[in-house]
Amino acid sequence: MATHKPVEVQELFGDLDPAEREQKWFVVRTKPRREKKLAEYSLRHKINYYLPQKDSVRIYKYRKVKFTKPLFSGYIFIRCTLKQRDTLIITGHTAYFLHIPDEKELLEELIQIYSGKQKGAEFKETRFLEKGIRVKIISGPFQDLTGVVENQNDVKEVILQINLLRQAVSVSVSSDQVKVLK
Repeated sequence: MATHKPVEVQELFGDLDPAEREQKWFVVRTKPRREKKLAEYSLRHKINYYLPQKDSVRIYKYRKVKFTKPLFSGYIFIRCTLKQRDTLIITGHTAYFLHIPDEKELLEELIQIYSGKQKGAEFKETRFLEKGIRVKIISGPFQDLTGVVENQNDVKEVILQINLLRQAVSVSVSSDQVKVLK
């Protein structure tokens, strides 16, 4: 009988600071189900990465298995040099690298998600909002997170978006915990 241990990788190796010197931030589109393998490789070769993950449970006939899976399926965020990028390409885990038009914006969005995870947020995948109202959470466990809401009169969740990927996650809040930003 085969026993498969789930692959465990840390979410963040390094930091979410802007790239310095010859390093650059890259959004890597991985081949299917290879995000953790690329993160393991990056860790072994001391390449900074961020792979946001969520807990998941799978129930089989006689057992329940808990594991983590990527929050943004198929993507990992990596800060590296061009030489390190070439070694990542050789691994066979990458499909392609996305161009980042605004590194500062991407890092701000990633920091919001990382901060939420550190505060214990249980993110749910949700649809990306083309238009929305920017808000800041002013109280509760997710204080200081900023995101978007669809309707300021009926706030049940704040949406954190990665504009480059056009993907989003949400966290549940009550309407008295948020303030509209101008």
